[in-house]
Amino acid sequence: MNWKVFLGVFLMIFVLISCSDRDDSLVNKEPQLIVKFKFDKSQARLNNLGQPSVVSTGNASQSPKFNFISAHYFELAQNAYTQLGDGLVLYHGSETIDGGDLAIDFSRAKIVSEGEPFLSIPLSQINQGNYEYVRVSLSYQNYEVSVFNNGIDYLGTLESFVGFNTYITSHSIGNNVFNVNGNRLQGYWAFALNNAPYATSGQAPQGSTTVPNPIASTSAIQPGSCVVTGKFVENLVVNGNETDDIVVTLSLSVNNSFEWEEVNFDGKYEPSIGENIVDMGLRGLIPSYVK
Repeated sequence: MNWKVFLGVFLMIFVLISCSDRDDSLVNKEPQLIVKFKFDKSQARLNNLGQPSVVSTGNASQSPKFNFISAHYFELAQNAYTQLGDGLVLYHGSETIDGGDLAIDFSRAKIVSEGEPFLSIPLSQINQGNYEYVRVSLSYQNYEVSVFNNGIDYLGTLESFVGFNTYITSHSIGNNVFNVNGNRLQGYWAFALNNAPYATSGQAPQGSTTVPNPIASTSAIQPGSCVVTGKFVENLVVNGNETDDIVVTLSLSVNNSFEWEEVNFDGKYEPSIGENIVDMGLRGLIPSYVK
């Protein structure tokens, strides 16, 4: 066979196969339920009952700039009377007893930034239904805050672990490594200055982390958990006939969500004089979706 003819036949076959593969991938792409996070400092600042709240007397707060977040649990609830765990549980993260008691396994946590998909689940695996609420157990936060020391404002990065209990071997902020090798209850945090040799860690008081739940009177959550509850503006309906993705956005209120006890009443976080972190809980959840 003439080599030019051979080459022409080969190229034709290659193109046909490539087109066929692309067509198959398009045909076989299954619509997904995709879950993403959003951080909003202008969203209402809520308390544990989902009601508007102000900063406690004697404390001060900031609206931090979020870098990353992780969650341990995601559930769609049919209504305000659906008990935790009785809705459609679509995600439950890895756990371990390596630290003694049952705890979230931080080494296997999925950590994402704003707008990055956290979950992608085929809609064919999701029960048809009408869902009014989202419940999401937040477990890890990474954000930037302002720190005041000796008359100078600095920027630093804080990692907070707000899950019920987290097993951590080690974690790091920049070049600062925090070796834990054990369990840490809700409220453990670590902090490091950006571009400066200072790092520290600590534990917020037990029960001080705010976890908004506007349906607490009909569907309570366990103390010490971080299962934040939010209501869709318009119920999410899954009918089983979807041909396109459903993208759910979990808008989290970071409105003055980083709170500390004041020693010098100037509204500036100054850990060097003993100003202690008391609350790192996110201040509300508004879920929305597009089809």
